[in-house]
Amino acid sequence: MGDERYDLIFDVRPTLLRVQCKWVALRKGVLTVFCVSSRRAAEGFRRRTYSAEEVDAIAAYCLELDRCFLIPIGLVADRPSIGLRVDPSRNNQRQGINWADDFDFAARLKQPQGAVAQLGERPDGIREVRGSIPLGSID
Repeated sequence: MGDERYDLIFDVRPTLLRVQCKWVALRKGVLTVFCVSSRRAAEGFRRRTYSAEEVDAIAAYCLELDRCFLIPIGLVADRPSIGLRVDPSRNNQRQGINWADDFDFAARLKQPQGAVAQLGERPDGIREVRGSIPLGSID
């Protein structure tokens, strides 16, 4: 435990998604999502890409657009980056382009799913994990 490469786990029933989070900037109509981790090591600066064995998706947030994007790892596994185009290309190319709208976070997840786990106490005094609904529901 502790060496995992994901930042969050999303409950998107019937499965769990291991998600690595990134911050992206908009430059010339493109969001470049860097799909690597970087750290100093004895041999120098070390960069590692993400694999499907480590994460299921990359989530990216852009402050300029105030939007989040969700990219399946199959699209970026072992690649250092991916560009998500916001504006049309200068030569009007459309084929082979990853449009940012296609990876919109809310659209990818469709609807909020899952519940927040809470500790409850059984009659015998032993704690157990239970879903938040109806316990502590904020609805």
